[in-house]
Amino acid sequence: MPEEKQKGKVKWFDPEKGYGFISPDSGEKDLFFHKSNIDNMEQKIDNDEVVEYEEATGKKGKEAINVKTASVE
Repeated sequence: MPEEKQKGKVKWFDPEKGYGFISPDSGEKDLFFHKSNIDNMEQKIDNDEVVEYEEATGKKGKEAINVKTASVE
């Protein structure tokens, strides 16, 4: 079951490989995310971009789901 929205920064994302990692603002361990977990598949996600996401347990542990760019305040 997903948790509440969190923020972090994309550490790196490779669109050809279809996955990347997010460094959570909370300082916790980097989270894996797959391109299928991007909220809007048309949306471009860049390295160092601030994103919002939910944390869930995937096949190999914690991962980010419902990933989308966050508005910077």
